[in-house]
This record gives sequence, C-alpha cells and structure tokens, in this order.
Amino acid sequence: MSAPHDGEATLLLRRLAEGDGGARVRLVELLYGELRALASAQLRGSKGETLRPTALVHEAWLKLADADDFADRRHFFAVAAKAMRSVLVDHVRAKRTQKRGGGEEASPLDETVAFLEGGDTDLLDLNDALGELEREDGELARLVELRFFGGLSHEEIAAAEGTSLSTVERRWRLARAWLARRLGGGAPR
Repeated sequence: MSAPHDGEATLLLRRLAEGDGGARVRLVELLYGELRALASAQLRGSKGETLRPTALVHEAWLKLADADDFADRRHFFAVAAKAMRSVLVDHVRAKRTQKRGGGEEASPLDETVAFLEGGDTDLLDLNDALGELEREDGELARLVELRFFGGLSHEEIAAAEGTSLSTVERRWRLARAWLARRLGGGAPR
C-alpha cells in the first residue's frame, strides 16, 4: 500500500492536526482512490452484498471526519481500516434486522476477509472473534485489522508498528491459527 505520495499525505495529515481545514480536502483528493480500491477489495465476491465501495468509503470517511491526529499515512489507513470494519459490521447487522425475525442466513465474506479455506466465515462471527482476540491479545487483533481491513502488507505493518518483518510474519501465523480454531474453519491460508 506504499504510494509515491506518502510524503505529501503525511504532510497533509500533520497540517490537518494543526487545524488546517484545507488539508482535509486535499487529503481526500489524494487518498480517495486508494480508499476506494481498499473498499472494492473488501466487498469483492460478497454474495448478496448491497453496499458499494463508494458508499463504504463515504461512510468510513464520516466516521473519520472528526479525527485529525494521525502520525502518518500508515496510521491514517490503520484508523480507516477500523472505520471500514465498523461500517461493514453495522451494515450486516442492519440488513439482518430488516428481515422479519432478524434471522437472515449468514452470507459468505469476500476474499479479503474470508481467510479460511472454504471462505464461509461470516463477518459478524469474524467481528466477534476479533473482539475476543482483542481482549486476549490486542496486538494480534490489531495485526488482523491492519491486514484484512487496512490492506497493509507485512512489510507495511512492520514499519507502522515499529517491529521486524519476521515478528509480523510469526504473529500473523499465530493470529490465523487462533482465528481458525475460534471460527471452526479449515486450515488457514
């Protein structure tokens, strides 16, 4: 997720933190395409999904509207990933409550979050599992969030978290194994 305008995004994020309202507009212009691509990847392949990438980006941006204290571009995308996760979970919950009795069958997730063989992990189940993982090991939960909802590579996560690539890869294997056990899926990829 590294981009040629990383420096400009970081500068704009700093100006935003200092109260420059114009920086927010330029930041949206600069990062909108990347946010939309991330949203498209998250929604790709979702059966019966009515939320569109543009709507996901706009809803996530609304959640970020009052935030202005980002260390850099990677930090911004980490927070954006959390906002997108929240929007997706809220959307699935709202769809389920619209059905009479609230008991819609679980829909498969797209390839971005369906990391178990078979790809039949439900977003709400994943969200619940991430909540449990966060209580047990917040760093592992953050790693999953950065990877799936933030679209960051292992290298980018290592840089964002200030740790080594080998540590990220080791912790990633641990997080996948924990989630596979918790979600009752097959062998993790």
